[in-house]
Amino acid sequence: MKIESISLKNFKAFNDVEIVKIPKMSVFVGANGSGKTTLFNVFGFLKDALTDNVHVALTKQGGSKGFGEVRSRGSNGDIEIELKFRENDKSPLVTYSLTINEKDGRPIIEKEILQYRRGSKGQPWRFLDFSRGKGQAVINEPEQVTEKKELKREEHELKSPDILALKGLAQFKKFPASKVLGDLLENWHISDFHIQQARSEKEFGYAEHLSKEGENLALVTEFLYKRHPEIFKKIIEKLKQRVPGITDVDSKITEEGRVLLRFKDGQFQDPFLARHVSDGTIKMFAYLVLLHDPKPHPLLCVEEPENQLYPKLLAELAEEFRDYARRGGQVFISTHSPDFLNACELEEVFWLSKESGYTVVKRASEDKQIRTYMNDGDKLGNLWSQGFFDGADPL
Repeated sequence: MKIESISLKNFKAFNDVEIVKIPKMSVFVGANGSGKTTLFNVFGFLKDALTDNVHVALTKQGGSKGFGEVRSRGSNGDIEIELKFRENDKSPLVTYSLTINEKDGRPIIEKEILQYRRGSKGQPWRFLDFSRGKGQAVINEPEQVTEKKELKREEHELKSPDILALKGLAQFKKFPASKVLGDLLENWHISDFHIQQARSEKEFGYAEHLSKEGENLALVTEFLYKRHPEIFKKIIEKLKQRVPGITDVDSKITEEGRVLLRFKDGQFQDPFLARHVSDGTIKMFAYLVLLHDPKPHPLLCVEEPENQLYPKLLAELAEEFRDYARRGGQVFISTHSPDFLNACELEEVFWLSKESGYTVVKRASEDKQIRTYMNDGDKLGNLWSQGFFDGADPL
């Protein structure tokens, strides 16, 4: 699964933005308030709309004002979100577009379209076309269709005009693009790791994936140690290389049913509990657990991974993110760190800035001056610190 482009209109600070040719690993920089977190929130919004409905999703993003708060200030237009993606390198390009309006004080889906482009020429084939709760859906399997005229369509009416038609199709395996998009929205993950949450002792339970703030780190450690010992061994080996003295990590279940995360220092016989280990050690271990997940998230969004980490470790962390993307999980990262940015490739980096009150997104590779300096051996973080990313000064 790979998102190739994102188009946003009237979604909060994004009045009219299109991000194209998105790589498997994308890094977004910009001043506070430039819109980095809002970009990640687009996927949270779509997940809530898929799980519940658009009304609920708007309320979560905009509070009691809902639609009025989410729509870009000063705008009277519809909220528009468009994603273009491929299931894999050989799959056709799929476009999903969602247009949201308001009627009688309630949000409605003005337009919802899912279409494939078969080949490099010709018009895309629409497999889903709904407006205000009514529309058509193709009912025969897309992969068995060679001509557009072979598509079989049925008219449908949804229970409410704020429900996504995608919600129905995504449940059926015979609609691969709908299922892939549904899986992306249901299983995308944002990581905003809080060290103190990871230090706390937890009741015994079960967890396969690290949570947003990392409070279930001990449970996931227990899962990997028992169910995926080879992956866990690899995590420990990498941790030992990056944190001097650490020789092992494990989790222990107490008689009271609590799970303790413990770190072993080679100089001492007894392990240390997580609450006695440095912030950087905890965070590096957590990121290794996150990035060696046996089932990578289709989209992983990480906010400011550099916090509490020694600057020299950031280059290796960037490569871990890149490797995660190679294994199948697309990665979006926001950062304020020139050191992390120095480890990024030119094609991976975008910067956000404000113009006339709205966010604009620029690509580092399309700036001739930045590209010239990079060809001469300079690094992106240094160029950012020196003010070459117009409107995105880190200071």
